[in-house]
This record gives sequence, C-alpha cells and structure tokens, in this order.
Amino acid sequence: MGYITEKLKEWLHDLRLRLARPDALVLLVGLGLITGLVAGGVIVLFRLLVEGLGSWLLAGQGEEAFHVLSVEFRFLFPFLSSVLLALMFYRFAKKERVFGVAHVMERMAYHQGHFSIRGFILQFLGAAIALMGGHSVGREGPHVHLGAASGSLFGQAFKLPNNSLRIMAASGVAAAIAASFNTPLAGVIFALEVVMLEYTLTSFIPIILAAGVATALSNAVIGNLPAFDVPELQMIDLTHLPLVVLLGVIVGTFAAIFIAMLEKITIHSSKVEIWWRVMLAGILVGIIGMFVPDVMGIGYDTVNATLLGEMTLSALLILVVMKMLATSFCVGLGIPGGMIGPAFFIGATLGAAMGVVVGIFTGASAEMVGFYAVLGMGAMVAASLQAPLAALTAIIELTYNPGIIMPAMITIVVAQLIASEVFNKQSLFVSLLKARGQDYKATPIMQSLRRVGVGSVMYRKFVRTEHVIEPDRARRILENKAEWIVIDKEGQPLELLPAIELAHYIERKEDVESIDLAAIPAKRMQLSPISLQSNLHQAHEKFTSGDEALFVVFNETKGANNALIYGILTPNMVESVYKLP
Repeated sequence: MGYITEKLKEWLHDLRLRLARPDALVLLVGLGLITGLVAGGVIVLFRLLVEGLGSWLLAGQGEEAFHVLSVEFRFLFPFLSSVLLALMFYRFAKKERVFGVAHVMERMAYHQGHFSIRGFILQFLGAAIALMGGHSVGREGPHVHLGAASGSLFGQAFKLPNNSLRIMAASGVAAAIAASFNTPLAGVIFALEVVMLEYTLTSFIPIILAAGVATALSNAVIGNLPAFDVPELQMIDLTHLPLVVLLGVIVGTFAAIFIAMLEKITIHSSKVEIWWRVMLAGILVGIIGMFVPDVMGIGYDTVNATLLGEMTLSALLILVVMKMLATSFCVGLGIPGGMIGPAFFIGATLGAAMGVVVGIFTGASAEMVGFYAVLGMGAMVAASLQAPLAALTAIIELTYNPGIIMPAMITIVVAQLIASEVFNKQSLFVSLLKARGQDYKATPIMQSLRRVGVGSVMYRKFVRTEHVIEPDRARRILENKAEWIVIDKEGQPLELLPAIELAHYIERKEDVESIDLAAIPAKRMQLSPISLQSNLHQAHEKFTSGDEALFVVFNETKGANNALIYGILTPNMVESVYKLP
C-alpha cells in the first residue's frame, strides 16, 4: 500500500509540473472533460431543485407562475425568502459577500481562480432560495459561480498549479452557460470574452469540450429544450435598418441607466450589513410583485409571451421599468442571483415595445414583434455585460436562424457603443465590483504571466547548504556545476548566492579553514518562499513588492524550515517568459 501511495504522489508531482507549462494542451483537455461533467452535474442538480420545488410551492403551475398567488403571498414570498437569506448570511457568510459572475471575475483577478467551499454552498442554497422566493434575479449568474467553483475546487483538491485552475474555472463557466441555456457555443464565448479575457488555443480547446459535455449531460437529464420558445421570425428588409439602429440607441441608453441604478444602490447600501440589505430587498421586491407579478423570479415565461407578441405596449413599458427597479434592488442590495436573465427580459420587452410601435404604423405582424424582441435581447446583453460576441452567439443559437445575424450585429454594435462610449459605462459586473471598492483590471502582461506556472520556469540546478562550510565542500559544490547556492541557517533558506561568486572567493582565499557563505564579499539575494501551485504573475507581484529571489516549496504557508525546495526563481527568469517594462 505504501508503494502505491508513493507512486501516486510521484505521478501527481509530475502532473503538476507538466500542467505548469503553458502548452500542456492534452492534460488540460482531460481536465476540461472532467470539469464539464462535474459542473454540468451541479447545474443539472440546481435546476432540478429549483424547478421541482419551485413548481410545488406554486401549486404545480410551474416555478415562474407567481401570478397565481394572492396579493398577500406575492409580498410574503420574497419577504420570507429574504428572512431565510438574512439568517443564512448572518450565521455562515463571514467574508463571503459577492456572488455570481462578479465573484468569479474577482476570484480570477485577485485569487488566481481559487474558490471556497463555503462560497459554493452559500451560492447554491442562496440562489435557490432567492429564485423560489420570487426575487427578480437570473439563474445564470449563480450557474456561472457554481460551474467555476466546481472546476476550481476539483483542481484545488489535487493541488494543481494555479495556471491550470484558471482554465478549469473558465471551463466550468462555459459548462454552466451551456447547460443553462442549451447554448454550448455561447458558453464558450462567454467564458473567454468575460472571464478569461483572452483567446488562446490552450484555453479554447478545454473550454469547448467542457461546454459540449455539460450540454450533453443537461440534454440527457432535463431534455433538449431551449431556454426560450422563439417563434418563426419574420425577417426585415433594408428599409427597417434605420429602425434597427434606433433600437440599438434605445437599448444602449436603457443599459446605461440600468448600470447606473445598480451602481448607486450598491454604493449607498455598502455600509449596511448584508442581512439588513437582503431584508430590504425582500420588502421592496414584494411591494413591486404585489402590483406587477410578472417581474418576479427569472421571468422566462414573460419573455416567451413577449416573443410571441402577446403583450400590449403599455404592459411592455411597465415591465421594463419595474424589472429594472426590482433587479437593481435585488442585486444592488446583495441577493445572490444573476443579471443575465434580467438583461434578456429587459431587452426583450424593449424590443417588443419597438416592434409594437412599428406595427402600429406599418401593420406588421406578431412575428415582427418577436423579431424586434430578439434583437433587443441580444443588444441588452451586449451593452450591459459588455459581451457583444457572446450575445450575438447566444441569439444565433437560440433562434437557429441565420437571417438574424446581420440586424443583430448592427443592433448590438450600436447598443454597445451607446452604453460604453456615449455614457462611459463599463459592464454590470465590473461596475458592481468597483461599486464595492474593488479595482478590477487585467492587463495583457498579467494575462500572459497567469498562463505559466512557476514549476515550468524555476531553476533546478542549485545546491542547498548551511551557511558555514569547509573548502572541500565548496569545491565539490563547484565541481557539480551548480549555478546557484541556497544558503541555509538552521534549516531556513535565507539567501541565494551565485556559484561564480564562491569560485572567485576560493581563487582569492585558498588557505581558509572554513567559509561563511553569508559573510563573504558577494552579491547575495534575500530568499522568500513561493508555492509550487503559483503562477508567474504571483511571482512577479512578490518581486515588485521587494522580494529579491524566491525558492519554490509545495506549501509556502506551512513554513520553509527543512522543506523540500523544488527550484528557485529570480526576476530575470520571469522576464525571460515575457519581457516586462
């Protein structure tokens, strides 16, 4: 048994070193496959729980049928669910305050793709309670969080290097979107465009596989059902292009207003404890739900009715305003739900309203209303999430109609430009992070360094020795052609000495009885530990904070006394991977 354990440890160690390389494509493909299965299974379980229990709570009418409730229960559902959330956060949340896509982006930017089990459980239970309680949030944000955490936690369990954890987390994101909407390609693009912020072969292939596997699993368990019942759409001729551009302007403006509302609510409520905030959200959403129950919950039933042209103009306009208010209250005050579903809802109602107005003057059919609703959905997602390619891909996969591509591209581009350039708004996720005091950024240099683990560039040709040695020991060190000497004092690595410096000293001092490596005239560098899991961005951060050289150990948090040193790193070794300014 001991032999098997040792061999397993050796195999895992070799696996970690190979995954630290930026070109470990075959291994990453295997991890992408596993992540797709794990994340897809989590998303399927979440959907079955929310859809099954939610439908039971609403007398078997479906998990979104809040309109069947009496006025009193429309208030009580979100209020009581907020009470449960407040109790859960008060007892278990501790430092976990951000959930959904924003949380994933924050963990990728500042924590190298590491997630906590506590956050995973809080997101799973919190989102389920919020959705079944009628809060105006989406399920996709929680899905993204759960998918990313599933992949990351699996990798963390085996102490895989951080550069591979990032790809596993992104694979989980793609799997989550794919299993949620039955749109595998949109899941891939969303993971790359929003979470990874890069397009490379080593990230692209595992993410594609994860999305495909999760979609297959979702189809096998839940069924091959689209998220929305998109009718056969009536395509427009070129005379409608000015109206398509106008729709982009309108949607981009509303996206900017939506982002501004979320920012204001988040900033002004940031000093209030989260349990009081979620209670306030429950009261506000309950009041709105008493009068406009269609804004409660995910709202996909309302989106389907909008796509079929079943809504009047006045109803559509009321839904736009109330959904923006309800979702801003929920997300801004800390309800653990998503914003992608509400973005689809707001975009669909805005587009349908435009279609109704066009129909009044042109006598257009209900199919034309559905056409404008679909365009509005894509434009709102693109403008509010700053993800134009993911939005376009989702629309294509949802409609299965290539005729939608050209007008959707125009609407998406115009809406994106209006929100980002005219109103100077960043995505909902970045705005949410900044409103909570986090300066989210990801430069090309940072992205490049995060792709490489320290294990792939660390220097292994070194000798570790106590600081006082005899001349014979010094000569043996030089005969081994080691280029670096790690100087220990009582088992603690303290300094790094170039072997050439020792050679020069011996040439000058041949008759000494002992050599104190920590005292001889030489250019030594102070040593600090870094974990074998770390990537080069983490090493670069240590160097910029003042560390002169690093020694690589398995776990830097457990101390370095007598720990096995896998290799050493200097600033020049990091610069050799990517020339830093």
